[in-house]
Amino acid sequence: MTPSHPVGLIWFRRDLRLADNAALYAALQQCKKLFCVFIFDDSILAPLPHADRRVEFICQSLAELDGDLRAACGRQEAGLITRRGLPQDIIPELARQLGADAVFCNDDDEPAALARDAQVAHRLRAMGRSLQRSKDHRIFGRDEVLTQSLSPFSVFTPYKNAWLRKITPFYLSSYPSERDLAARLADRPEGERRPVPTAAELGFEAGTLDGLKLPTGASGARELLDDFLPRLPRYQAARDYPALKGPSYLSVHLRFGTVSIRELARTAHASMQREDWDAAAREGAATWLSELIWRDFYFQILAHHPHVVERSFKPAYDAIVWDSGPEADALFAAWCAGRTGYPLVDAAMRQLAGSGYMHNRLRMVAASFLVKDLGIDWRRGEAWFAEKLNDFDLAANNGGWQWAASTGCDAQPWFRIFNPVTQSQKFDPEGRFIARYVPELARLPARLRHAPWLAAPLELAEAGITLGRHYPHPVVDHAAAREKTLARYAVVKAGDAGSAASHS
Repeated sequence: MTPSHPVGLIWFRRDLRLADNAALYAALQQCKKLFCVFIFDDSILAPLPHADRRVEFICQSLAELDGDLRAACGRQEAGLITRRGLPQDIIPELARQLGADAVFCNDDDEPAALARDAQVAHRLRAMGRSLQRSKDHRIFGRDEVLTQSLSPFSVFTPYKNAWLRKITPFYLSSYPSERDLAARLADRPEGERRPVPTAAELGFEAGTLDGLKLPTGASGARELLDDFLPRLPRYQAARDYPALKGPSYLSVHLRFGTVSIRELARTAHASMQREDWDAAAREGAATWLSELIWRDFYFQILAHHPHVVERSFKPAYDAIVWDSGPEADALFAAWCAGRTGYPLVDAAMRQLAGSGYMHNRLRMVAASFLVKDLGIDWRRGEAWFAEKLNDFDLAANNGGWQWAASTGCDAQPWFRIFNPVTQSQKFDPEGRFIARYVPELARLPARLRHAPWLAAPLELAEAGITLGRHYPHPVVDHAAAREKTLARYAVVKAGDAGSAASHS
């Protein structure tokens, strides 16, 4: 293809890699000379806590990206331009300064991102320039998997089935986005040849990733993927047990685009059909692919139903009256701190606080506990996860919380309430995960770590535990809380499917 633009600008966002990058490929195809930029968006940075780990993850990943750009063309003058401010102001002005008549980026369907991009596009058009967006962080876009009536799916299983029917090698193939990079990458203007700033230089705490097994950048994603692939055949069997090394741990890399979703989906899809694997191993690959399809599903839900950011997907559930006031605030604080007296919930919340990660099974357990045991609005928990999770993604976080709260499109039935003790006994049977994150219970026999209030006084004494001093009493009685929740949800019972209560 003959380049149609003398100069172009690629705006990196949630796609911090060179390999298989849709926007980078489009820019290299269409531009004779290409500049690369990343904007530290003040509207995103301003509300973040001082010790936000994601800032350091981004900075380290950008430093690698900058090095990869310079290595690709063998020139130190090339590389990444970094600015801080509002993209709505910086991108059009930078395009003018560089003489770029087209700006390329990968799309983002979050409401704030759509509004930002609309402003950027409007200002570029006023200058005779264009904003060109590509699909990169999902396999199918908002309108690519629809029902027979051409409406969006609102239930996951039919969506998944349609997704699998539609998938072909075309959708899973990689973009050769590094092929022409050396020839097209432009030297940065002298005033733009600054190194990528560190988190400390941006005003954030340094060293927040120290001690965490979280490698950054595209090389970090490759390291985690290479570690996971030998475990993929056992994914179905191991993924629900937080004490086991079951997940891929790639979620933060998917969030910031240091790994290609196409590569992961292609690997999973091909592994489902491997003749040298037994049925259980192929099921492991199918289950992993299903998790990746969930991402696409939640992306299209957010794109078609942006009201979910503030309200329930099912409007009837906005009638639920959640507990509030000082007592609810105290319960919420106990939940955030991992001091509820329910060990598996507390272990999960402490894992989140200490690492920015929480096992997927435990996200469901912790969310269910906040909403259906403590009676607290799911939006408060969603906001807490948004602040703490390294892999926070609006679509998936909102979808997961609305699932747990039974307010979402493909939700947990309102009458099905996780029992935190039986969940603990089932998914952490030896109490190993609890012992790691709630070490004050580690000396208890494994069978008692799930519900230490059931231990005999002598057993507590032998473990050196006084309930209420070393570890809290349960903040609520699960059985009583369950009945209260059933009554709370009864206000929308007539409009929701299901009529029988069950106990998981």
